[in-house]
Amino acid sequence: MAGRIPPQFIDDLLARTDIVELIAGRIQLRKGGKDYQARCPFHDEKSPSFTVSHEKQFYHCFGCGAHGTAIGFLMEYDRLGFREAIEELARRAGLEVPTEGAATPGPDHAPLYALLEQAAALFRRQLREHPQAPQAIDYLKGRGLSGEIAARYGVGFAPPGWDFLMTRLGAEPGARERLAQAGLITEQDGRRYDRFRSRIMFPIRDRRGRVIGFGGRVLGDEKPKYLNSPETPVFHKGRELYGLYEAQQARRKLERLLVVEGYLDVIALAQFGLDYAVATLGTATTAEHLQVLLRSAPELVFCFDGDSAGRSAAWKALEAALPLATGSQSLRFLFLPDGEDPDTLVRAEGQAAFEARLARAAPLSEVFFDHLSAQVDMVSRDGRARLVTLAKPLLSKVPAGIYRDMLEGRLAALAGIEPRRGPAPGRARRAAPPVQRPTRPTRVALAIALLLDHPELAGEAAAQEDDWRRGEGPGVAILAQLLDAIAAYPTINKATLIERWRGHPHFDYLQRLSVAPFLEDIPVDGLAAELIGALQGLGKDVRDGERLRPLNRRSTADWSEEMREQMDREAEQARTRRR
Repeated sequence: MAGRIPPQFIDDLLARTDIVELIAGRIQLRKGGKDYQARCPFHDEKSPSFTVSHEKQFYHCFGCGAHGTAIGFLMEYDRLGFREAIEELARRAGLEVPTEGAATPGPDHAPLYALLEQAAALFRRQLREHPQAPQAIDYLKGRGLSGEIAARYGVGFAPPGWDFLMTRLGAEPGARERLAQAGLITEQDGRRYDRFRSRIMFPIRDRRGRVIGFGGRVLGDEKPKYLNSPETPVFHKGRELYGLYEAQQARRKLERLLVVEGYLDVIALAQFGLDYAVATLGTATTAEHLQVLLRSAPELVFCFDGDSAGRSAAWKALEAALPLATGSQSLRFLFLPDGEDPDTLVRAEGQAAFEARLARAAPLSEVFFDHLSAQVDMVSRDGRARLVTLAKPLLSKVPAGIYRDMLEGRLAALAGIEPRRGPAPGRARRAAPPVQRPTRPTRVALAIALLLDHPELAGEAAAQEDDWRRGEGPGVAILAQLLDAIAAYPTINKATLIERWRGHPHFDYLQRLSVAPFLEDIPVDGLAAELIGALQGLGKDVRDGERLRPLNRRSTADWSEEMREQMDREAEQARTRRR
């Protein structure tokens, strides 16, 4: 397992990266004052509200609120994980990514990726040139697929014979070992031979578009009908999804992902305009699949056959989804008529009718309660009690919050349980969410926001008394760490400073603070004064608290006349400030 990437390397990598150059390689930017502007790639808009700052090495959209560093942009735009984004920036900078906590450097998988890409190219060529390719082409045409859609998904043909790939890719020293490591050849009784023979080949790509494995569909009666690559150093079927890369290339902003079961379902749906389908690779939907899916689109629709096997598969997917179900993203289930699959159904009724079915897909909550209710007698009290017994352990997996409360409320209604009048014994009442966010930030939030957006202001803070450091609360600790980081690296820019907090529980909050609207209301020549005022106010709060603490610990009956006069003065001053 790869170790942690040293923070110093990330700092250096960001210092070598020009975010303007990076983003300009993906979308068209134009100069607008000291910054660069474009129409936002993360939402639809007619006039540009997306800005890129060369000085701060930061992007921000005033329309949808998207913002971040070069690392964040790659994660959002190219849909990369954090480590993948670091590796991409390192590749651009000609650096190798070091790791901490690893006994040895991670293995170099570049030769495997290159070999798999060569195999994919060979399979594509055979679909055009091999004497037996017409049989594969006839099969694809029979399934209603065009040459254009087959090319988009890189469909190929593995010809018959035992050593097609070994002959063409296994001649160099060590090549056959790499073929075996990539899952392209297998061994039995001491004899090596090609894993895929006489099959239509579907390359499986990761989110960066690299071929990591294959699925093969047999043309004859050989078993199994579908054969996938085995687990390899670059291919883990419980984590990867067929068609996700192609869906992301077809639609820059995915609003929905349709999860189906087969390669040809994905391709057939894409041919009919539904180019947002993906497939699990011969395995049930896993928690890792769901994490990838939920990062990729706000709505997921799982499509299954309507028979018992399909409903069983749907229930497994639902169970895997419960720990990730917060209600913030839509999780729904579509059950097809008996004997139909997405491929046959979309060809029979077309895109519009199929999407109408998707619009009627059942939400997770409905499938959840329908599945459990079918197992009990909902007419009897004992049956409804049994429903509660079945549902409670499953609902405990749902993250605490409004969505779980709603599911528990639905369970209570189905079971005929009267709602409680007040909090349950031993259970604290959940605080109601605030009606609205305050328009004026707290002093500590203001200081943090100013330093994140303008690290050069740290010198002003250093000149102030640091009584505020004795304050309590996580905000004070974060403010202190920010100032310490800037003091150690005085030339640090906004992007590098913010990236130091990635992985911290408050990272998202800090990013939002760095582009908070209230910063726009502060004139440039007033920034230092705002920071000084915030720090002085925090310091005064600390000193007042320390001075009054001894009084607060004593009974008011023990106060002297002098103490009472002091408290009266403090109260009058507080009233005056409020006026």
